[in-house]
Amino acid sequence: MNRNLFFATALATGLAASSLLAQTTKAPAPATTHAAAPAAPAAEAEVKPEAVPAKVAVIAFEQGVSATNEGQKAAADIQKKYEPKKNDIQTRSAEVDSLKKQYQALPATLSDDERASRLKDIDTKEKALQRDVEDAQNAYSADIQEALGKIAQKFGGTAVKYADEHGFTLLLNEGGQQGLPTVLWWQRNTDITQAVIDAYNVASGVAAPPPPAPTPHRAPAAAPKQ
Repeated sequence: MNRNLFFATALATGLAASSLLAQTTKAPAPATTHAAAPAAPAAEAEVKPEAVPAKVAVIAFEQGVSATNEGQKAAADIQKKYEPKKNDIQTRSAEVDSLKKQYQALPATLSDDERASRLKDIDTKEKALQRDVEDAQNAYSADIQEALGKIAQKFGGTAVKYADEHGFTLLLNEGGQQGLPTVLWWQRNTDITQAVIDAYNVASGVAAPPPPAPTPHRAPAAAPKQ
């Protein structure tokens, strides 16, 4: 899976959970001396947009995940895991380079068969090395993505909680890494989508379409008589 796509998936999971938590853990509004208004119908209980002072926060999300103590430890542990493979690849790479230099220094009197044999040996070793390098890189990348993806979910929750508790209305991702969203979180009561839809409907004068007719209820078929 693409690294940024993996981060985006993990981020979306963490932000969705933390956004819900932020909404459900809001402190109740202070009591006033005015008479209590009648309860709104369920259909109108949704949060309405309101004018609030904008306070924008910016975060370098992916860099932040990697820079956490947990992220640095995870990366160090994975690098240690692949250290033997890295050393093996370096040794074999040096061997291939040495064989190439030896081949270039072969005397002109060497037979064509011997030259072809040595060249084939170099080619075989080099292709095997390239395959192992690619496999090791893919495995390393997968381990890094899995480890940092788990941290990204928790880091996203912390980011939303911090932004919400410190009065921010919008949280932006710095850098706009490909695959990662630019807007990470926003105060839901600043979303004017429905309000603009309602205003447009009024201005257009187009009536709302009638609701779909209810599906006729069909009585279950009677069981055949025995």
